Amino acid sequence: MPQLDTSTWFITITSMIMTLFILFQLKISNYSYPASPESTELKTQKHNTPWEMKWTKIYLPLSLPLR
Repeated sequence: MPQLDTSTWFITITSMIMTLFILFQLKISNYSYPASPESTELKTQKHNTPWEMKWTKIYLPLSLPLR
């Protein structure tokens, strides 16, 4: 049974990783980003939830008075 020749695997894997890196860099460089992302105004909507009308207090175990 012939043995598997692994002498070229390092070069193959290294060149594949470098090629993928270059391709991703070229794809990312084609994107045009806006000059200031804060300039777009978003309208926030007020959602009324039932618990906003009620006053609640959460008692933490460490904030309770000592006995």
